[in-house]
Amino acid sequence: MNIFRLTGDLSHLLAIMILLAKIWKTRSCAGISGKSQVLFALVFATRYLDLFTNFISAYNSVMKIIYISCAFATVYLIYIKFKATYDGNHDTLRLEFLIVPVGGLAFLVNHEFSPLEILWTFSIYLESVAILPQLFMITKTGEAETITTHYLFALGMYRALYLVNWIWRYYFEGFFDLIAIVAGCVQTILYCDFFYLYVSKVLKGKKLSLPA
Repeated sequence: MNIFRLTGDLSHLLAIMILLAKIWKTRSCAGISGKSQVLFALVFATRYLDLFTNFISAYNSVMKIIYISCAFATVYLIYIKFKATYDGNHDTLRLEFLIVPVGGLAFLVNHEFSPLEILWTFSIYLESVAILPQLFMITKTGEAETITTHYLFALGMYRALYLVNWIWRYYFEGFFDLIAIVAGCVQTILYCDFFYLYVSKVLKGKKLSLPA
């Protein structure tokens, strides 16, 4: 554990809390991609199967439980409790276009050809593109609510901080995981254009609009 990983975890948790608070407070999931949230739930469900077999620390176990619980709670709120407010007409990116290639890549490129390792690798690859339905939805609608952009910014900061964490671990611990690093770089790149718009517009009190 180092300050960059801890801060990254807290940024990730903040993003999740922002999203859940937004849905619960407004009683609406307008502007939120249910498909992205399904992918994140799938990410956590496949990554943290070792929760039942491999104890690392109380902090690690608690965070895993929180991520899994919050991910499925978000999916429940979007598709069941507040289903009437879900904008399925704009949330149209087909998930099979992401899941199938990622699944194939996980079988071909992994650290060890075992069920848990393949599922872990699948989750790493899938997380790198899980935000695409949300970004695609924003592009189709042409704008995003401020609270949704705060969620995306916090999520992007989590990935950026994890990149710094990997650099730290490489220099001070000799740890290097090429799969996680490459996937993390891809995910961070997807946020770059959004980061620019966020800083240039949202932080100045303007509404975020993306080109269609």
